Amino acid sequence: MVNKTLNELFPFKRNFMQCNNLQFHYVNEGQGEPIVMLHGNPSWSFYYRHLIATLKDNYQCIVPDHIGCGFSNKPDDIHYDYTLKSRIDDLESLLAHLNINDNITLVVHDWGGMIGLGYAARYPDRIKRLIILNTSAFHLPEEKPFPWALKICQNTIIGSTLVRGLNAFSFIASFIGVKQKAMTKNIRKAYLKPYNNWNNRIAIHRFIQDIPLHEGDRNYQLVSDISKNLNHLQHVPTLICWGLLDFVFDEHFLAIWKCKMPHAQIHEFDDCGHYILEDAREKVIPLIKNFLIENPI
Repeated sequence: MVNKTLNELFPFKRNFMQCNNLQFHYVNEGQGEPIVMLHGNPSWSFYYRHLIATLKDNYQCIVPDHIGCGFSNKPDDIHYDYTLKSRIDDLESLLAHLNINDNITLVVHDWGGMIGLGYAARYPDRIKRLIILNTSAFHLPEEKPFPWALKICQNTIIGSTLVRGLNAFSFIASFIGVKQKAMTKNIRKAYLKPYNNWNNRIAIHRFIQDIPLHEGDRNYQLVSDISKNLNHLQHVPTLICWGLLDFVFDEHFLAIWKCKMPHAQIHEFDDCGHYILEDAREKVIPLIKNFLIENPI
């Protein structure tokens, strides 16, 4: 395979807005109904490149890089509060900046679920469709042990060394996050490129540290509120595509989504992992495209 450059793999205009004196990067391709795609950790807007290319002829595809990720600024803790609330505030600011306040379709993956559904909790009437890809908008399921790898990375010296010193979290995710076929060298390099030194890996670490597990943890109540609000979205057409070999967002998370969103159209992929748009994009993207057509706004 030809070794393509990042610009060839991700051929979209780079847009920036000022958000609390920081450069907040986003893709804004196409016209029509707004489709807001929210990435998780340790990825960036690159994850949605094929979906953007497919939908931009008929929809307005808005895909931000969370602060600390992708092409957005990567400030230290003095200049940015790396918390879930800040992420939701950033998304609200971006959509206000673009004058998007209705008929929104959310596509969410990993931390994008908590961020996107956090925005939906504030403005439930603005959300008209939901597309859910291996993510959460509720607390860790009771049946699911907190993965030891995440526990080590949260608040230990070893974790800091692994995540920020060696970039182990991103590097390992690029291998175990796909099950169908390994990422090519240039795709892996693209995923890792924004996180090329200790300072630029701060968001990866802070995302892990911001996972609330117990009452009293920062953001625990916010996650509870987001989870409760899902009841108000059960009239919203919802598509769930799920890689069952995800080592974090596994069948225990999917079972809760089935309870929370009993009306959802669900497609399970028993041979796919966390990065479902890498593992099964040939199947998932047509499902998304058909879902949008079959559920007009």
